[in-house]
Amino acid sequence: MPTIDLNCDMGESFGAYKIGDDAAMMETISTANIACGFHAGDPSVMRDTILAAKAKGVSIGAHPSFMDLYGFGRRRISGERPEDIEAQLIYQIAAIQGMAHALGWPITHVKTHGSLGNMAAEDADLAKVCVRAIQAVDPHLVFITLPYSQTMKAAETAGLPVACEVYADRRYDEKGMLASRQLEGAVIHDLQQSVDQVLSMVCDKRIPTIGGNFLPVEAATVCIHGDTPGAAVTAAALRGKLTAVGVEIAPFTRPKT
Repeated sequence: MPTIDLNCDMGESFGAYKIGDDAAMMETISTANIACGFHAGDPSVMRDTILAAKAKGVSIGAHPSFMDLYGFGRRRISGERPEDIEAQLIYQIAAIQGMAHALGWPITHVKTHGSLGNMAAEDADLAKVCVRAIQAVDPHLVFITLPYSQTMKAAETAGLPVACEVYADRRYDEKGMLASRQLEGAVIHDLQQSVDQVLSMVCDKRIPTIGGNFLPVEAATVCIHGDTPGAAVTAAALRGKLTAVGVEIAPFTRPKT
């Protein structure tokens, strides 16, 4: 029976501001990527999200970003020294790792957020910075990466374990990269379109591109953005469709408690 993980970026509320329906998403997903405070999240939100995941048996990981709380980590930041970005990543990963250890539900992986993830996917030097930061904290952590990306290449070269990620609610360009959010149709809002894309990637092992072509892929995990309107409904429908065709939903790696 084929197996796939369903992951979601979570813990992105901050102080009095609530983003996403984490409680509803936690009922469906198998892995949660938890914001580390630089684009969203705060210590209390981190704690509560970890405890909610632990109660549901959902694996957790760090979701670090550029230092961009104002822009939710989706602004492209350039000019930072590589050693400073590396330090910021180590800081964030270590913060969530420490909180998770204190709560008895260790992190299993790292997934870079927003523009940091998108830029590192295209920039070999930035990809290496991300890999070095993860290895500095814990070389056994899995790096969630995009197929055809510089991050996947850098991780594989360095011997860092990887999990190939595909998206349920984003379209792909002809190079296998996520189509820019500035392009019409880059974000999928139609439930059936999302389901069809995921079934293609998981069952047929093919990524449909925005230009009408297909690229081969070996996906380990499918991401559903928790802040997308209707995300909880989409996640439940995807899980139902996948299990209906014989796909088992399970974390790509489990916490070692």
